[in-house]
Amino acid sequence: MNKLPFKQFGLACALSLSALTSAMAASNDFVDEAAQGGINEVESAKLALEKSKSTDVREFATQMEKDHGKAHAELTALAKKLDLEVPDDATLVAKAKKLLLEMRDESFDKSYANNQVMAHEQTVELFKKEAESSDNAELKAFAEKTLPTLQHHLEMAKQLQAKHAK
Repeated sequence: MNKLPFKQFGLACALSLSALTSAMAASNDFVDEAAQGGINEVESAKLALEKSKSTDVREFATQMEKDHGKAHAELTALAKKLDLEVPDDATLVAKAKKLLLEMRDESFDKSYANNQVMAHEQTVELFKKEAESSDNAELKAFAEKTLPTLQHHLEMAKQLQAKHAK
């Protein structure tokens, strides 16, 4: 009996499992990064609503809290459906608050606007990558659906940054 076909089958199974594990890891990475980014946005928006007296900053923060809260809920539901782990909200909030403590060097509005531009540039890149190269059709669709809103947020953040650059 020729054992070569069994070896080839075993190798094919191992390679398939490796590819599946790699795709799951990539999906988990996207979910982890997107979830953390979303919570960072919600928490920084809450802080802006507490600290800022500028109407434009407060309006922007309200929009960020609403949009990113909704996207986070959708991502969490999708990840659970796909049996992907999502970091718990308490851990995400703790990391977000630690990040927010670094926003102290400049005036709050200026610091918030600068942070929002940087955060949205990173988030747009993350979602573009997922939309272009995801192995998971549902995560790809989520990224494609969410990307235009994130790009709009980036433009809004750049306008806010220009206004508060003084």
